[in-house]
Amino acid sequence: MGTVLKLPIIDLSSPEKLSISQLIRQACVDHGFFYLTNHGVSEELMERVLTESKKLFSLPLDEKMVMARRGSRGYSPLYDEKHESSATYKGDSKEMFTFGSSEGVLGQLYPNEWPLEELLPLCRPTMECYYKNVMDIVGKKLLGLVALALNLEENFFEQVGAFNDQAAVVRLIRYPGELDSSGEETCGASAHSDFGMITLLATDGVAGLQVCRDKDKEPKVWEDVAGIKGAFVVNIGDLMERWTNGLFRSTMHRVVSVGKERYSVAVFVDPDPNCVVKCLESCCSETSPPRFPPVRAKDYFHERFSQTLASYSGSG
Repeated sequence: MGTVLKLPIIDLSSPEKLSISQLIRQACVDHGFFYLTNHGVSEELMERVLTESKKLFSLPLDEKMVMARRGSRGYSPLYDEKHESSATYKGDSKEMFTFGSSEGVLGQLYPNEWPLEELLPLCRPTMECYYKNVMDIVGKKLLGLVALALNLEENFFEQVGAFNDQAAVVRLIRYPGELDSSGEETCGASAHSDFGMITLLATDGVAGLQVCRDKDKEPKVWEDVAGIKGAFVVNIGDLMERWTNGLFRSTMHRVVSVGKERYSVAVFVDPDPNCVVKCLESCCSETSPPRFPPVRAKDYFHERFSQTLASYSGSG
């Protein structure tokens, strides 16, 4: 493990919106990562989600494969995701379970896969409660502060059709954590950036998350991100980086094995699939033209998932 990176801590309960938005701006420019405290989602609910997650991943493989990922939701076994292009890299040492809202058009287009109620009676209600809490209490408020940080109207992401409280997805992740017998560094999640707007991460406190603040530098310098009990680790995704013309950084990160099993829960606050992401006028000029062409969110996700997920079919 390397040096521990001291990330900014943002208190979501602060009534000082403008000053908090400026702290968020600085964090997104400097790191692309920050801690979010006093966010309103109870520690008790976060613990219940981790408990149900452990039960789900403890099911026999054949029971889990009944929920196998179809498109964007469902169960993904070990090595299904692969961010490295090396022919010798077999995939990330992690298993995942992804779900989203069951409501509205998106819930019909992308149905969730759930364990049978007789196997895990509390799993679905716990996960649905968590989704609703995070989106209702944290998601909209945090995106409003991000908009203010960009000198935009607080409801900007709603105005442009980006914020849709049914578009987010939650991913439960289990990292087995075994160390390579040869002494080689092993990754539960190989180096990558997230695809969407912002990610809210809760963990069980086991170490392993690392960030690389300069993805163009060789050799890459990796710094450890410690957990703060009850806090979310928040990071900027690729589409937010595109909106801001690179001002806000979609920072490369990974999870390395530390010889101990690790569980985490990531909420990807993604834009509505039909939202077109294009450079904000305030983030470009004659001397700093748009670095990225406009892209529809659905098309961007399809391209990235096709490159990284063995089980991705593009049909859900």
